[in-house]
This record gives sequence, structure tokens and C-alpha cells, in this order.
Amino acid sequence: MKMMLRIVLILALTAGAFSPVAKAAYMLVPMDAESQQNHLKAYGITYWVLSNGVESWWLLNYRGGSFAFRHNVIFEKECKTRGVSFEIIADAQFNKILDEISNPEVNMEAMKLEKAPKIAVYTPDVNNKGEKVQPWDDAVTLVLTYAEIPYDVIYDREVVGDKLTEYDWLHLHHEDFTGQYGRFYRSYHNQAWYRENQERMEAMAKELGFAKVSQLKLAVVKKIKEYVVGGGFMFAMCSATDTYDIALAADGVDICAEMYDGDPVDADAQNKLDFSKTFAFENFQLSKNPLEYEFSTIDHYRGRDVNPEQDYFTLFDFSAKWDPVPSMLTQNHTRTVKGFMGQTTAFQKEFVKSSVLVMGENKPANEVRYMHGTLGQGFWTFYGGHDPEDYRHYVHDPETDLNLHPNSPGYRLILNNVLFPAAKKKHRKT
Repeated sequence: MKMMLRIVLILALTAGAFSPVAKAAYMLVPMDAESQQNHLKAYGITYWVLSNGVESWWLLNYRGGSFAFRHNVIFEKECKTRGVSFEIIADAQFNKILDEISNPEVNMEAMKLEKAPKIAVYTPDVNNKGEKVQPWDDAVTLVLTYAEIPYDVIYDREVVGDKLTEYDWLHLHHEDFTGQYGRFYRSYHNQAWYRENQERMEAMAKELGFAKVSQLKLAVVKKIKEYVVGGGFMFAMCSATDTYDIALAADGVDICAEMYDGDPVDADAQNKLDFSKTFAFENFQLSKNPLEYEFSTIDHYRGRDVNPEQDYFTLFDFSAKWDPVPSMLTQNHTRTVKGFMGQTTAFQKEFVKSSVLVMGENKPANEVRYMHGTLGQGFWTFYGGHDPEDYRHYVHDPETDLNLHPNSPGYRLILNNVLFPAAKKKHRKT
């Protein structure tokens, strides 16, 4: 089916060469607040165009980070079907836009997108009964599905089995990489889903040759680190951010209490942490209470005094011509994004490494919400909070209906990361 569609597209583009209307025309997908009726699906359209072998442009800081590609009646029909706003402009008009963008006096850049990235989502997904394994939802899988961007589901077996090299982009679902089952013990250890998850994880660890779940998770974070060093892009939200770094720092150190792994915590665990191994955080303190719904001092939760009605974070402005990577990752139709909570809501600035690029912060609260870094040949992004359109998302809460939030600035940040690997490699250097 996909091959047939490509043939149809080639024929349509070829036929367009003889049409005075289509010969010199582009489709501009505007991404400003006034013109675009569905920002989220606009990313899906661009991904779909790329997946059919047609290059696209990402016009950084031009009308909210607009997209453009050669006009085609098939693309036009697909935009209408998905409810994505677009404009048909003449070739000369598009070249005028490129000229405007190229002006060294304006903070804009035109990035060529070449190929749709292959996407993996690290998540346990469903059990052998076809039931959801964990009673909460993931913002990334929600928005990928809504935007109609395809992805594969992988988990520990695939990661340990060296399957990551098959993908350009990896998302870490709401996960506890320390092996403490999200520290849900106090509130949920008597519930069936918690017990089943623990049994399933212990069985998987044993199957894969590990004595403990924490040891399996450590092997997973190391494999993911190798993936990033080798050129991959890793994106994480909520507790997958801080627990990832905690697991790396605690390599070889038992930080799990008896109810999680059957034996006590290493009494000197804090002093044995190695912060040189982490991506983003350093000098943090582990939570010593195994029943506390918190892993460390990284998360800005204790004493956080932010009125929900005033909970916003600001995106930084970067030079599109000199700093194209953070410029791509912060494209939006607003620089102010409404905050949202999660098990890991935000990152205390004092524990963020100086080498990390902060892209969004709540300055009055002295917290980082959105940040990025490089490691080896690859890239990573950490985004605090659970669901950009659900301020407090509790266990068993229904999933967010994105039909009600087609222009969500918070969800746009996720999709910026999804499209980023499609950019020409020479433009992704930092």
C-alpha cells in the first residue's frame, strides 16, 4: 500500500510539472496562533509527507515554525481530511520567504527535513491478556497517536537484545529505572496491578539473566546511553528523567529497600553515587524514606509554592541561524507554556549540570522544566511533568482527549523533538 502511494505521488508530481498551476507551487503549513486550526496534526502531516519520500522545510521562527513542501493534490486532500490549515503559494512567493529568512538581521532559519525518523517508545504497553500494564497514560503515545505518527513499542527485552540501533528516536515512557516500582508501595502495593507488575518484572529479570529488577534496569539505562553516544535521540518525561540519571549514578550501589528487592539499602549509598556518569543531574540527595513518593531532591516538589493558575514556564529564545538545535526544539506559537505536574514535575536548578542547555524554566520558582544536551554523537531531552493538558494526572484518571487541545503549546514541544531527527545532519551539530 505504501509503495503504491509513492508511485501515485511520483506520478502526481510529474504530472504537476506540466500544469501551470501546480508547476510553481508550494504548500505552506502555518504554525502561528492565528492561522493554524490544528497544530498537533500539522506535525503528523509533515511526518507523512517525509515518509512518502518528499523533502520538507521547517521554517524556524517564521509564523510559529511553519512547514512547507511541494504542492500536491494528494497532500492537499490529506490536510483537509486531517483538519490541518494550509496555504498554496507560488514558487516565487516561497523563494521570497526563503530570502526573508536568510537575512542575517532576522532570527529565522530554513531547515531541510529529509527523512521521517523511525520511532520507538519504551513502555511495557499491555500484558499477555491484552490489558494495560500500568493504570496511567503517557503524553507522548497520546500525541503520536493523535498526530497519526507511527511508532514501535519496545521494552527491556528489546533494549537488552540490541534492538535500539534500528531506531532514530526513543521515548522513555513513565518509568522507574531504579527498580523501586515507582515508589508506589505505600499507596498501591495491595492492588492487583502493582503485584502483577512486580511479579512480571521479577520474572523478566530472571529470564534475561539478572538477579534483581534494579540490575535489569541498570543494564537498560546503559544500553540506552550507548544508543545516545552512538548518535541516537532520547526523549524522556516525568519520572523517566530523574530515575534514569539516579540509576546511572548508583551503578553498582544498592539503593532499593527490602520491599523492592528483598534486601536492605547500602547504608553508604549516598556517598557512593558517581555523578560523572549522569546526563543532566549532579550533587542530588537520595530520598532515604522508601515509602516516600519521591526519589531524590532533583524533583522540585517539596515546598513548591506555585499557584496552579499562575503555573507557567517560559521558553528561551535561541539564534535560529547559530543555534538551530534548541531553536527547533522550542518552536511554538507562544513563548509561555502552562505548567503541569507529575511524579517528577520540574527540576531544581541547583542540581542541573552547567553543561546542560536549559530551554524552558519557571524563573520565580527557580526550576527547570525543559532541557537538552548532547552525549557523544547523540542528543537527549528531558521534559518535566506528566501531561501538558492535565494539570494533576492521578493513577486511574482517564486519558486526555486531544481533540479538545489541538493547539496545545505543551504538546507541541514533544512533537518538536519527534521531528528533530529528520533535519539534515549538518544542521544538528551543536
